[in-house]
Amino acid sequence: MKVIIVGAGAAGLACAIQLKRQLPTAEVTVLEHLAEPGKKLYATGNGRCNATNKAAAGYAVTKEFLESVGLVLRESHEGRIYPYANQAASVVNALLNACRQYGITLLTDCHVYKAEKADGHFNVYTTKGGKTCDCLVLATGGQAQPSLGSDGSGYALAEAFGHTVTPLSPALVQLVSSSKHCRALKGVRTKCRLSIETNGEIVADDSGELLFTDYGLSGIVAMNLSQYVSDARLKSGADKSLAVIDFVPDMTEAQLAAHIAHFGSLEGILPAKLCQILMKQANGDSAKTAQYAKRWRLIVTGTKGYNFAQITAGGVAVDSLSESGESTLCEALYIIGELTDRQFECGGFNLDHAFSGGVKAANAIASKHTDTEAAEENNHDQN
Repeated sequence: MKVIIVGAGAAGLACAIQLKRQLPTAEVTVLEHLAEPGKKLYATGNGRCNATNKAAAGYAVTKEFLESVGLVLRESHEGRIYPYANQAASVVNALLNACRQYGITLLTDCHVYKAEKADGHFNVYTTKGGKTCDCLVLATGGQAQPSLGSDGSGYALAEAFGHTVTPLSPALVQLVSSSKHCRALKGVRTKCRLSIETNGEIVADDSGELLFTDYGLSGIVAMNLSQYVSDARLKSGADKSLAVIDFVPDMTEAQLAAHIAHFGSLEGILPAKLCQILMKQANGDSAKTAQYAKRWRLIVTGTKGYNFAQITAGGVAVDSLSESGESTLCEALYIIGELTDRQFECGGFNLDHAFSGGVKAANAIASKHTDTEAAEENNHDQN
């Protein structure tokens, strides 16, 4: 059995390794269009590789897989799981060592520009010649951080097999605002509740740390909500978006107004620079200052774009994929990882989806092949 996996990222490498474990006789080839595999993994978790999270759906699968390639893991705050070495390089090295151990063929500088299925086999056309296989796995990633390998080329490959790609946008990325207040507050961090209001309606909200920058808003809470901001719709004028900030979600507006009336400001609660701006905007009015502290509205003009995004929002529609990632439109075609329309918050959830998705696809491929072989042997014995 020949299997070609397009993309040597977390999902692709996990799929290749798990498949060779399950089917040692399978010929497994991984095609990577960059000069080196796993390049995006080096940048995850600020270079430490937040590989999974104890609250992630695939945590048990991912943990077992990573430990099976020799990685010792450690838990950080909020259930985040990192390699014990605290270096993403240790994850990449472990994966590549496993590829060598199992005899997986890894071709780099190999761009796939077309794939099709004919007579029960896949034909894959690459810059290093044509290749054929019995099973094809698309694990190219989305189009976030193209310099690290995710250039969006996988969407066209999936569409060629009849799959629909939902609208795409940068996600887990900083928000851009035209407000002068962001520049004035550059470097100020605060924990808050942030909502995204689009065309007059709250479309999403979350709590966490917010960081003001010279271009707008950063921090985990802003990045988690970025998937609800569409650069294309904002640019066209179809959307008008605001960031609505509740700086003190644990207190009511009346309580804040009383605090200001008693102490003269909110400096015992919020950063001084922020308090000064809120008070100035309210012209010194205590009630208005309290109102702004609970519902401060900043114009959002877009995101920092794909070059800064950790993932892509949107992708291959999941209603045409099985739980294992197999296409319901084309047998033996698997689409996994960030290429699919599945996005998660910061904290290891997206990498968990990639690793566990690769393992699940490999198990499904191995299981189907084993069942087919058993059926063929049974027919042979009966004849």
